[in-house]
Amino acid sequence: MPIAPAPAYRPRAEDLAALRAELDRARPARRPVLAFGVAELDDRLAGHGLDGAGLHEMAAASPTLNDDAAATLFAAGIAARFAGRRGADIFWTASQFDLYAPGLEQSGLKPAAILYAQGMKDSIVLAMAEDALRDGSFACVIAEVKAADQTATRRLQLAASDGSTPVLLYRRHRRLDRCPLSSLSSAMTRWRIGCTPSAPLPYPGVGRARWLVELVRQRNGNPFSLELEACDDTGRLALPAAAPDRAIATGRAAIQAA
Repeated sequence: MPIAPAPAYRPRAEDLAALRAELDRARPARRPVLAFGVAELDDRLAGHGLDGAGLHEMAAASPTLNDDAAATLFAAGIAARFAGRRGADIFWTASQFDLYAPGLEQSGLKPAAILYAQGMKDSIVLAMAEDALRDGSFACVIAEVKAADQTATRRLQLAASDGSTPVLLYRRHRRLDRCPLSSLSSAMTRWRIGCTPSAPLPYPGVGRARWLVELVRQRNGNPFSLELEACDDTGRLALPAAAPDRAIATGRAAIQAA
């Protein structure tokens, strides 16, 4: 005796709507992203900007004071734009107080917007940064350390995600022969910042500072490097202007350039 096929099940419209709503609630919310506003830079980032709930590391290209200042101001510019977008203060923690307030303000980060905390050693600095991230009331957290293992960076990444707050980990140089970014890390991005000659001016003086900005590593993306003009008083970087009347090389210079 043939068996009759079971009638096709057609879910009700209200059941489908309820299922879609449940899936939407289970799907993680889109994480906020802060774009640099420089297309040549944003287009090379996997998320077209910095994850606003992630860990980002940076270090100076060399132990010199110039590169150290460039890396500090790079972090300050990012923090200033996070603060402007979120309307909240910055939590900055370190074991050595060497911040120069006028320099930070020239990069868009007003001293009145910074809550500064000093720890005796790196482990205390990292613990304070983690607590500030989980609190979730700051626009951005900056921590300066000389050493942080992969476990410490994983904790910072989880705390940033839980508090929906970005954290900038500035790794200071410990040894002249070792890059601070050589250790393993759970960071979303890792940056190396160094100084390059500024643009010449038609009159005596120093032009806007220029940095070599290197993205050493990023999740789901490739490393790259760009020469950029330093942060302005809103925390924004810029591409160097092209030289419209560059002289044509001749003689020995032309041979070397070839």
